[in-house]
Amino acid sequence: MHVRRGFTLIEIVVGLVLFSIVLLTVTTLIAPQVRRGVDPIWQVRAAELAQSLMNEISAKSFDEASNRGGGMTRCNEGTDCTPSASLGPDAGESRDIFDDVDDYHGLNQSGAAILNTLGNQLSAEGVSLYAGFTAQVSVFYDDNVDGVNDDDTDGDGTLDSGTYVGNTKLISVTITTPGGERLAFSRLRSNF
Repeated sequence: MHVRRGFTLIEIVVGLVLFSIVLLTVTTLIAPQVRRGVDPIWQVRAAELAQSLMNEISAKSFDEASNRGGGMTRCNEGTDCTPSASLGPDAGESRDIFDDVDDYHGLNQSGAAILNTLGNQLSAEGVSLYAGFTAQVSVFYDDNVDGVNDDDTDGDGTLDSGTYVGNTKLISVTITTPGGERLAFSRLRSNF
């Protein structure tokens, strides 16, 4: 006589519970790895965006008072460069007509509002390439090339009234990825 034997209800329930525990453990271990897998993609996009902004900014004149006609004198050689308190866009200027590096001081763009120099959205097939990203630009005088704002005229650490004028500007671009990682990029621009 042949006896058929199957699983009891208790064996099936125990099997399902064990399978659920194993599945939960595997999912818990894999999920963070998926998150870390996208970080390098965001970092590459952040570096591309920062490089693009740096190239755009560096292509501009050192200062509003710079001789753009190829003359032999620079600002600070007869005509003063822009004082530290006045760094930023000139009255009525927007990004499409920025003409010197410090016009970009204070530029702050996020997500779909991140535009190229022509004012076009950076997208592929209608989707913003930088959704969730933030780009911030800071420009200040850094004549001693230490990465610290040189708005100090007497060397004792006392900030002046914003009248500092130098011959080297530090351009700092900070990109924040959708994951919250802040990546900072810097470049010096000299008065030449």
